[in-house]
Amino acid sequence: MKLKKVMALMVSSLMTLSIVSCGSANGSTTKTDNSDTLFTIGFSNCSQDTPFFANMTPIIEKYAKTKNIKVISLNADNDVSKQNKDIQDLLSQGIDILITNPVNEDGPSAGIEACERANVPVITVDKNVKSGNVSWVGRDNKEMGRLVGERLIELLGGAENAKGTVLEIQGTAGSTTMMNRRDGFHEALEKAPNLKIVQSSYCDYDRSKAIPATQDLLQANKDVVAIFGHNDDMAIGAAQVCREQGQKDILVCGVDGLMEAVLKAEANEYACTASNDPVLMGETAVDTAIKVMNGDTVDSFVDAGTVVIDSSNAKEYANKDLDFAEMKR
Repeated sequence: MKLKKVMALMVSSLMTLSIVSCGSANGSTTKTDNSDTLFTIGFSNCSQDTPFFANMTPIIEKYAKTKNIKVISLNADNDVSKQNKDIQDLLSQGIDILITNPVNEDGPSAGIEACERANVPVITVDKNVKSGNVSWVGRDNKEMGRLVGERLIELLGGAENAKGTVLEIQGTAGSTTMMNRRDGFHEALEKAPNLKIVQSSYCDYDRSKAIPATQDLLQANKDVVAIFGHNDDMAIGAAQVCREQGQKDILVCGVDGLMEAVLKAEANEYACTASNDPVLMGETAVDTAIKVMNGDTVDSFVDAGTVVIDSSNAKEYANKDLDFAEMKR
């Protein structure tokens, strides 16, 4: 009897070992870690103080989640020193690749150098840096400024007939985005010799700063026929001032495709905007990160594209449930 009992226990033990072994071989054992996650992205955003920047973080996090990719996000509050510290913090948390929207092109150089030492690839999104990144996912901001300028000239009667003062509400000092949008807009307006540009102080893409700047410019300048904001948020602030002062004939335009601007364009209350869809840009940045992690070759510049939106096509992009006009992939 004792022998039979021992044999039974041995058979039972062998069966248990067989089941465990088969379970391991087939990968059917319960996982207690996060091994389903393909890799971890660190996202260092420059700030959350504009609708565009504020949308970028949840867009990247949401899209990455659909790809089984973890994202750790930090916000630099437009502080270069903080952004460098943020990147160091992300590295200490074991990120595999960094996506950053830099405060400016020189800003996060120390953080990017730390990534290079740690063999962590860097992708920039929206704004670019001078060196250290494998790819920049963004848009040609000079082209965006030029396209808006050209459309404005058309709305003012063409290069030969357009005349008067154009107020320019500037973004952030030293920002590559600001300089490129400015330069493209100026390049377009050079074709209309009777238009004069008067620039504001730097308003940091902030509507609350653009409003008093516009008030000062309107008081100091005559024959104002148009206002160009380096983003729609500031331009809409300028439009508010025009409306309050009864200057309904001043054409107001901007950049970004902010839905508030698109809806105003549909109602003929806003001249035009160049789309800068953060959804497409953020998702493209994640797709680019996946390619890098897979060892694929990526372009140094991945252009997310743009389109001019005015009263003629605003209906195609108008959607009150969105913050920005969405472009098609």
